[in-house]
Amino acid sequence: MFGPRGTGKSTWIRTQLAPALTLDLLEAETWQRLLARPGDLEQLVLAAPPGPVVIDEVQRAPELLNEVHRLIEGRGTVFALTGSSARKLRRNGVNLLAGRALTYRMFPLTAAELGTAFDLQKSLQFGHLPAIGREPDPERFLHSYVQTYLREEVQQEGLTRNLSAFSRFLEALSFSHAAQLNITDVARECAVDRKTVEGFVGILEDLLLAVRLPPFTRRATRRLALHPKLFFFDVGVFRTLRPKGPLDRPAEIAGAALEGLVWQELRAVNDLHNLGYTLHFWRTATGHEVDFVLYGERGLHAIEVKHSGAVRPADLVGLQAFCTDYPEATATLLYMGERPEQHGNVAVLPVAQALPRLAELLGSEAGRLV
Repeated sequence: MFGPRGTGKSTWIRTQLAPALTLDLLEAETWQRLLARPGDLEQLVLAAPPGPVVIDEVQRAPELLNEVHRLIEGRGTVFALTGSSARKLRRNGVNLLAGRALTYRMFPLTAAELGTAFDLQKSLQFGHLPAIGREPDPERFLHSYVQTYLREEVQQEGLTRNLSAFSRFLEALSFSHAAQLNITDVARECAVDRKTVEGFVGILEDLLLAVRLPPFTRRATRRLALHPKLFFFDVGVFRTLRPKGPLDRPAEIAGAALEGLVWQELRAVNDLHNLGYTLHFWRTATGHEVDFVLYGERGLHAIEVKHSGAVRPADLVGLQAFCTDYPEATATLLYMGERPEQHGNVAVLPVAQALPRLAELLGSEAGRLV
């Protein structure tokens, strides 16, 4: 089970598999022992009562996967493995248990999972990490969360030797959240070379902290933008990284936060409900844009997000242009208003109402929610 730290992997697995033998590789003694002597895993398994074995943060000791493989084959031991980074597991020679493991992903909570606790304004400010709901000071928690990642994942794992440059990079990259990623611009902003920035983006992707969203180019009839968009995995983390000053317009940050929240909901719901969509965005060279395009056997969805309480004709232009090229698409505009509307072939839905019902929206015609 992969997911960024703090998304609930360990809590869920321990709850579901209790009382399982649990080996937490964030504990220094356990990590050092198994890193130095992977074969000790068998001793620990044999000394424990029969049952499943949980290994938390398995990427910290990739060599353990050979022992896991051996115990699965030789003893039929059932393992539950969690990881918050795929970086070390992608190295050549690492046993990825092909054919012997099911892979799951854990995301921040969704609006549907929050149920009556879902509060759009709070979500836009602090995101959906599970701990936010019980933290008396969510803002302080998020600052600590970001610093913990810098210290434990980046510094201790030796992912980069220049931590100060990486910190500048994180701040510069936050301006690219919910926007097309221009590596050259980010490199100029944080005063490092382009190759270094590309490597830094790769680190964030491996740590599951950021995702690049590719453009939708299938059966293209127009010249399209080809740079991917970038999103941090959680809107609360984005807002923590994003500098705020007299030159920063609140509306600009709020718009990026809303689009990021919709993105993380789309991504999680698509995966958790096995909807099978590939996620994209669409932008023409002339500036027509649709924030999200979902394509799969269930259909083609075009979704635009507007941080406004009223719908203007200009807000519909991107969706209308997309539907001209792809008349089979279901077009939806999500906005901050309170009333569902229908504008031609575009269903206009309040974000606060649509997010808790997103699985229904993606699994059926959008018009059924209007």
